[in-house]
Amino acid sequence: MIKLSSGHENKSNKSSHKNDATHEKLAREKNSASSSTIVAHFGADSVKMIAESIGIANLSDDATRLIADDITMKLKCVAQDAMKFAVHGRRTMMSVSDIDHSLKHKNIPPMFGYTDKELLPFRFASGGGRELYFQEEKEVDLPDILGMSSLAKLPQDVAIKCHWLSIEGVQPAIPENPPPLSKDRLRLDGIDPSLVLKLQNTPGIQTNKFITQKPKKMVEVIKVKQYATHELSMEQQLYYKEITEACVGSDESRRIEALQSLTYDSGLHQMLPRLCTFISEGVKVNVVQNNLALLIYLMRMVKALLDNHNLYLEKYLHDLIPTVLTCVVSKQLCLRPEQDNHWALRDFGSRLMSQICRNFNTNTNNIQVRVTQLLSHSLDKERIAQSSLYGVIACLCEMGPEVQRAFLLKRVKMIGDRIRTNVEGMNISSADKAAAGHIESLILRNLPTTIKNLRTPPDIVGEYRQDYGYLGPQLHMAVVNLRSKEGSNTHRINSKYQSVLIKKNFLILICSFR
Repeated sequence: MIKLSSGHENKSNKSSHKNDATHEKLAREKNSASSSTIVAHFGADSVKMIAESIGIANLSDDATRLIADDITMKLKCVAQDAMKFAVHGRRTMMSVSDIDHSLKHKNIPPMFGYTDKELLPFRFASGGGRELYFQEEKEVDLPDILGMSSLAKLPQDVAIKCHWLSIEGVQPAIPENPPPLSKDRLRLDGIDPSLVLKLQNTPGIQTNKFITQKPKKMVEVIKVKQYATHELSMEQQLYYKEITEACVGSDESRRIEALQSLTYDSGLHQMLPRLCTFISEGVKVNVVQNNLALLIYLMRMVKALLDNHNLYLEKYLHDLIPTVLTCVVSKQLCLRPEQDNHWALRDFGSRLMSQICRNFNTNTNNIQVRVTQLLSHSLDKERIAQSSLYGVIACLCEMGPEVQRAFLLKRVKMIGDRIRTNVEGMNISSADKAAAGHIESLILRNLPTTIKNLRTPPDIVGEYRQDYGYLGPQLHMAVVNLRSKEGSNTHRINSKYQSVLIKKNFLILICSFR
């Protein structure tokens, strides 16, 4: 037992001596590493020199030492973060981009002027007690550089080149202008945009002519109508800016010129979507603000576009029709409805609506039928405003005698009761009384001709009062006046014809005597 214990003690003593030797070896390596490490520190002399350059002459030693320590710490942090970026980039050497990323990470503005992605080889020079690090620059032979063929050419001088967008309404065929499209092509694009794309992608097919062939029947066709499928050139943008400012500006002469341009120019199809958007958004804004003048100017723009025979507006009727109807049937269009002449705008909008229905109504879209049904439903509303009622009646009157006969004549009695209520009633505002008077004059101006052609003489006042109520006697008087004027005109024509016959017979008699 004693022998075994002594052996164990010898073994433990050997292991302890071995551990002591290892610790001594590590301590010596640490001391040698620390003795070989170069401690980087920002010099205090540099801090004083920088302070003197910005006007601080007497900087204390303590402040200099604190500033140098702070700069040293921040430089070490930047270098440490830059090294992390280099390690994550699987590189052993830092680059300028690593320093930039480190500065950006610390919300410090980057250093401009160094764009090299590789390591910058700085050289070291010392002398006179100073140390300097500099970057070696290569010497370049100037004649060799001038003789290189890969150099970029010098840019040309800035010049202004003018060209005609339109000459007397005709767009010249030059490369600067977009190719003009015919009205048939615009109609084709409005009916079926997918067919146009199909024809463009098919070789050997002329797409500038109207194709009468029907497209093949497909199971599902999704049509997406884009307002603006192209960008405007600088000239077109300038034209759009000038034309819109002139149409809604205060200069009447510029407005007339702009409206003439919209009426007769043929190269406006590319700007047509933006013009329609301008009109639509302008009406939305100015109806809310009750700006009557700008609403009139916008409706004049609609009139000019409708009168331009080179444009195809069917693609944009879904914006133009609500815009025009808003100016016709809106409850209030101005700040002073009892004084301002907003009735002229409603009459003008009614004529525009009638023109749209005449030009674009087909068996497919049924624009006139849909508009007249919408207006007729508005007539049956009991709480409709008097100004809106005026617009509805004016629009229906402009649609023609058939619409008057179908939608207005059977409602004249009801309209007359509303007029009498606003004229003879108590506690009625001046605006409603003025609106009732305008409605009465509107009916007496448009319906007598239709009634004259519909009813046969003799005209009896009682029958008119029974059929048309409050407005019956006035309609009877208007119809009688029309019949008398027609009779006088007929008598005048007959007398003129008889005098011509007498002169002709007299001449024949004289010639026979000769």
